[in-house]
Amino acid sequence: MLATARARAVEAGCTPIGAGGGAALRFLAAMLDARAVVEVGTGTGVSGVWMLRGMHPDGVLTSIEAEAEQMRLAKMTYADAGVAVTRTRTILGRALDVLPRLTDGAYDLVFCDADKREYPDYLTEALRLLRPGGVVAFDNTLRDGKVADPAAVDEETVALRAVADAVRADERLVASLLPVGDGLLVAVRRAEPA
Repeated sequence: MLATARARAVEAGCTPIGAGGGAALRFLAAMLDARAVVEVGTGTGVSGVWMLRGMHPDGVLTSIEAEAEQMRLAKMTYADAGVAVTRTRTILGRALDVLPRLTDGAYDLVFCDADKREYPDYLTEALRLLRPGGVVAFDNTLRDGKVADPAAVDEETVALRAVADAVRADERLVASLLPVGDGLLVAVRRAEPA
């Protein structure tokens, strides 16, 4: 089923998360016993299925996608995977227009795999959306080694460096860069001191 979703992704011109990154997302969702997850960048539904497989059985995935065709393909993927329609909430729109409308502190996991140039802004929104103990994850944070190459100064690479620096500097977060796929930067939001 995921092979079909991957083929759809190639046809749609997007790159789905790899098996290693998907397994890491499933693990995170299961570890958190996630009931509420936000996904920024639906693609064709590959990462969504991975997370749904780890989430609590009645958990709901809220997935935001700017491209209508990719959203349509993701819904096909969810149906093929046997996901109940009540477990997904798909929102068509630009992430930075949609995220501010979501509820503060209501989410266990926020996964970002959309416009890399907007990753620093996604982090700001994720910190507001996450409950204490919740996790934010960013895909493609190694960018085929470009992030570590000081000569790489394209807009996306600079934004990836900026989000990594912001995560590392934020005392509310405990972070790790997982060397799966093209890099998965994960950070848990600490509980506020009493």
